[in-house]
Amino acid sequence: MSVNQSSRKTVLVVARKAGLPKGATCHTFPDSFATHILNGSYDMGTLQELVGHNDVKTTAIWRHLVNRGGKGVKSPSDKL
Repeated sequence: MSVNQSSRKTVLVVARKAGLPKGATCHTFPDSFATHILNGSYDMGTLQELVGHNDVKTTAIWRHLVNRGGKGVKSPSDKL
């Protein structure tokens, strides 16, 4: 993904105005999206389709953003 200089500057300005404690880049958005999808217990295949990757291996780079451990497995009874 190629991001032009104007887009980078816009993201930095907006992040500052929003008072974000850490800096933000154009890559913050897909990383944030992937984190929310994975935290929502969706699988890699779903995320792969949503972001348009041809290979799930490319999508798996976001796996490090979510460390669920044993809590990542949900029982149907958790929804009762």
